[in-house]
Amino acid sequence: MKSCGIIVEYNPFHNGHLYHAKMARKMSGAEVVIAVMSGNFLQRGEPAIIDKWTRAKEALNHGVDLVVELPFAYAVQSADYFAAGGIKLLQALQCDALCFGTDNQIEMDYELFGDFVNKNQTEIDQAYQQIKNNGMSYPQQMTEVFRKLYPNSGLDFSSPNHILGLSYAKENAAYEKPMRLYPLKREQAGYHDTNIYQEFASATAIRKAVFSEQLDQIKQVLPAQVVIDLANSATVSWEDYWPLLKYKLISSSITELKGIYQMKEGIEYRLQEAAKTSDSFQTFMEQAKTKRYTWTRLQRLATYILNNVKQQEIEKSWNQSHLQVLGFTEQGQRFLREEKKNLALPLITKMAKSLNSQLALDIRSNQLYQLGNHRVTEQSFGRFPIRLS
Repeated sequence: MKSCGIIVEYNPFHNGHLYHAKMARKMSGAEVVIAVMSGNFLQRGEPAIIDKWTRAKEALNHGVDLVVELPFAYAVQSADYFAAGGIKLLQALQCDALCFGTDNQIEMDYELFGDFVNKNQTEIDQAYQQIKNNGMSYPQQMTEVFRKLYPNSGLDFSSPNHILGLSYAKENAAYEKPMRLYPLKREQAGYHDTNIYQEFASATAIRKAVFSEQLDQIKQVLPAQVVIDLANSATVSWEDYWPLLKYKLISSSITELKGIYQMKEGIEYRLQEAAKTSDSFQTFMEQAKTKRYTWTRLQRLATYILNNVKQQEIEKSWNQSHLQVLGFTEQGQRFLREEKKNLALPLITKMAKSLNSQLALDIRSNQLYQLGNHRVTEQSFGRFPIRLS
């Protein structure tokens, strides 16, 4: 069966995602669309507005045939690691193509770019080291590097979806059998756009409306079932976890905080002091944020602190990758049956206690996610893949 992958978060699922799933099938000619979806904590260091099982069901109801979870160790990461995890799982599933959204305004050949990076990584690393710590942000530094090494390309590392597209391209090119890439231009709403258009709005705008209890304003940009789910499901935001994060920051010693994954350059002192004088997550972030430490970087750090994540746990998860199935349609189930013998990673369809050690980080993050709202149901044990007829 010809397959096309998409790497997603669905926070929450909206009409833009519906368009993406439909176009992935159309552009690639795929018989099955596979979504690698982040679990309950997301790339920018945020808890998902509704849980992963509800989001997986919405995907299956709207054009996706198979949903596989992107493990925490890859999901809550910068673009390169996030892309590495998504591409790794799709390659393990023997996927033929990848369709991804892009907000780049200049036409470019992503496959050609991926080949270039794969062949010139040493030169790229050397050029980056020469300008590292020059006061510019990482996106600005990488833009400068590629302006020198890959001229006339119009590369811009300041657009989130374009950055991910570039990361997908270079990860994909490193495999013996790269997937065919299908970039898809975003329709109307940009990543951070807070406007609501006739049919499309960004996930940022939708979440803002949900938390403001203004669902009527966004009904036209969401599939009907998603509107129902957002009205009836347990929703969460960072503010729901703020008391837990504040307790962790204040009660931990500086030595303990230093042991948290990605805790560098003494930022633990700043975070602890900011926690002591903050009465909300918003206030905490405003106090902790600097030009050097962006909002996204600090949110990811906050997620690592909340989940008590250590370097060795991340590396263990990377080295023991797996394919955890959250759900499938009949077509997706047929694909798994046909490809089961060819899968490059273990397939998990039920969380057994024998997997406690291997999946410790994912299990713990699920348990902590539940603490954000007492209505969030069990996320790990006793759950089976969603089967959609």
